[in-house]
Amino acid sequence: MKKISLCMIVRDEEDVLERCLKSVKDIPDEIIIVDTGSIDKTKEIAKKFTNKIYDFKWVDDFAEARNYSFSKATKDYIMWLDADDVIEEEEYKKFIELKKNLDSSVDVYMLKYQTDANTSFYRERLLKRKDNFKWVSPIHEVIVPRGNIQYFDITITHKKEKVKDYNRNLKIFRKMIAEGIEFDDRQEYCYAKELYYLNRTEEAIEVYERYIEKHIGKYNEYNGYLYEALIELADCYKRKVEIDKELDTLFLILKNQIPKMDCLNKIGDVFLRKNLYKVAIYWFNLALEKMKEEVENKNELFITYVSLGVCYYWLGDIKEANKYNEEAGKLKNNDETYLKNREIYMGNITE
Repeated sequence: MKKISLCMIVRDEEDVLERCLKSVKDIPDEIIIVDTGSIDKTKEIAKKFTNKIYDFKWVDDFAEARNYSFSKATKDYIMWLDADDVIEEEEYKKFIELKKNLDSSVDVYMLKYQTDANTSFYRERLLKRKDNFKWVSPIHEVIVPRGNIQYFDITITHKKEKVKDYNRNLKIFRKMIAEGIEFDDRQEYCYAKELYYLNRTEEAIEVYERYIEKHIGKYNEYNGYLYEALIELADCYKRKVEIDKELDTLFLILKNQIPKMDCLNKIGDVFLRKNLYKVAIYWFNLALEKMKEEVENKNELFITYVSLGVCYYWLGDIKEANKYNEEAGKLKNNDETYLKNREIYMGNITE
């Protein structure tokens, strides 16, 4: 049976590290912990699971720290986790089966990464050590997969408990700019997104617009980042109450590719705010059609049902409003919006 090295970089992770390491149990044959400057009990916790604990002076470069952790690995495959990742019990069983059948001809095993209730994507999770894979980018670091790549339906879940330094990533980006480092496409998008999440809306708009102007029309090559950039830029205009720019940005998606539910819901929401309820219903119904392709996107489906309820309420069709709101309630029966709307609709229904 092929053996696995688990490589992790950590700093002040006393709240989550034990949870993570307990969840992996017998998957790794060695555990390598690289500490980048903890001042809490992180290293004490790590010692319960491994004696391979190394210090690494933090240099504002996640890739460099991860590459150092990889350099300490000795087994056939290298696996990486963040301290706030976990492997749930059912996924653990699937992982154990995968380990029993690791194929030395496979260079990269891609597994699913669940980052929140509605977002999952494949990441390069198991890598053949002899292939000498390297992390790139000081922030939002990544490994570019190569060779024989296999995808497996095994999910690792990211369960972030808290953000220790909201400006940490932005500081690294600012340092890169000050040092004259030119961003690649992924870094430029991630920089815009960092500004977006920190509510630096004006700065985010400037970077998003520059990125979009450079890549618009290249959906085959930049599909994921460009789509998300347009969605997030539209949200920036929504924050500024520039409703026409918000709509124009969303329509750019339609001009270049088939939209997802989130885009259709956002367009519907624009018309809802314009009090054009029948037009909004048209777009929300298109979102319902997309549900057939995005069956796991419960959050967007909830938004669609709630929004349709609101549209029909303002059109005076209370029964229809309540019908859609109850569909939303089947997805989130404790949601405050659903419960508030239910009270309003039920109080206005007349036979």
